[in-house]
Amino acid sequence: MMDGNVAALFQERQEGTLPGELGIQWDEVAAGQASGRLTVEQKHMAPNGFLHAASVIALVDSACGYACVASLPEGAAGFTTIEIKTNYLGTAQIGETVACTARLVHGGRMTQVWDAEAVNQTTGKTMALFRCTQMVLWPR
Repeated sequence: MMDGNVAALFQERQEGTLPGELGIQWDEVAAGQASGRLTVEQKHMAPNGFLHAASVIALVDSACGYACVASLPEGAAGFTTIEIKTNYLGTAQIGETVACTARLVHGGRMTQVWDAEAVNQTTGKTMALFRCTQMVLWPR
């Protein structure tokens, strides 16, 4: 388990990967929680003019994944996602900010369950509710 807020470490590590390319910014990454945001740009949009669902998934799944790493039990080698579920309740437009908070619901030796919420900061409305299950990987 990592101590304290390691957001800067994850911000640096994501350069050149999908979260970095999407411009996701991290306020907090710590054991049991994470929070971050992205400002909606054209690259986040679907061809139909709405925010692409995958942009929201990238934000909430990254928050859960980064916090999962910060929450791994001593000796664990990593994790892999085994299930995700998202309910979409709204959208955001170009120039608006989508914020995300993730929290640990279950932190066992073999699995972790995470909940995350994406909120349109301009309207204050919840855009998506997300839950994932992570399998903790152990050295062989």
